[in-house]
Amino acid sequence: MPTDAKTTGTPRSADWRIAGIALLSARFVQGWIYWGGGSRRFIYAPKKLDPHAAHWMANKFQTAMPGALLGTDHLVSYLLQHFYLLYAGIIIFSAVELVFGLFLIFGFLTRLSALVTMGLSVVLMLLFGWQGATCIDEWTMAACNFGIGATLLAGGAGAYSIDAWLERTRPALAGKSWFRWIASGALPEKTLESLGKALWVVTILFVVSTYHYYRGSVVTPFHSGPVSPSKHHVTLSAAVVRGDGGVSFHAYLDGGTPAVPAHIVRIVLRGPDGRTVETWNGASLEALPKSAFSNDYLYNRFGPGFESIQAGVGSKATIALPAARAGLLLAPGRYVIEATTIDANRFTTSAMLGTTG
Repeated sequence: MPTDAKTTGTPRSADWRIAGIALLSARFVQGWIYWGGGSRRFIYAPKKLDPHAAHWMANKFQTAMPGALLGTDHLVSYLLQHFYLLYAGIIIFSAVELVFGLFLIFGFLTRLSALVTMGLSVVLMLLFGWQGATCIDEWTMAACNFGIGATLLAGGAGAYSIDAWLERTRPALAGKSWFRWIASGALPEKTLESLGKALWVVTILFVVSTYHYYRGSVVTPFHSGPVSPSKHHVTLSAAVVRGDGGVSFHAYLDGGTPAVPAHIVRIVLRGPDGRTVETWNGASLEALPKSAFSNDYLYNRFGPGFESIQAGVGSKATIALPAARAGLLLAPGRYVIEATTIDANRFTTSAMLGTTG
């Protein structure tokens, strides 16, 4: 790239303007995506920020928990149990999307805004990258936004931007190195080369490592991911069997698409000899009172549904079932509780009579 005669090693401002024109569409798309996320919640669909509404963002946040990376599932769980921290987090995240998305659209503090959106992309990848019923669409969104952010961080906004206007109207400001680093403007060629290479390496590591984790197809065969984004999975634990045939267990819907709830349509209790002792069919599950469900969280929950027990992804609850038949007196031994979902998948846990398994 030709350099400025007055500033050794610094590309000419005209070249940065050309680069800025080339990046206009990328800058707009990156800005619009994040501004759109924030504006939907604050302006166009405010019920997403209403804790009493069906579309309250905590429900979406909870669906991230089963596949969240690097221990962020524990962070999600903690926030779900502490309302004020949860609400503040959702408001702050949404406001950052709104403000810095708008900055990118107009090319204001472009490099800083690009860096912030890269950080948002990392957060979204860690939380939601595993989701996507037909393809890993959440991963695709986060990976693309990270790459666009890296490009804008290196290039800035060289044309049709507030940054460019500030450079023209306030030459003294444009000459400050701190302004170039948080806004736009020409960087020394060696600095740009080092920055570009570093961003390239980080982007490769971010994109390839997450893709390998979620789908393989890098050095291993394709796979559906550690957590299925399409098939509901229920983990049963902490089972208790009483002598009269009543049972309780903890259930966690830790896989599947958030687009539709899971339905448990049949639960059976098998005795030490493997024979069925009790059966709770769809009608008896639908008739369960709400008091039979002790949910861990206030948002996505287990509860009675049509001919079933239903739950959204991320739901956790202790479920108590009364004896299906009167007059039972169960013998000591290990019993198995088996839950069958509407798509015929079976999930089991076991317990010794009267003790926690």
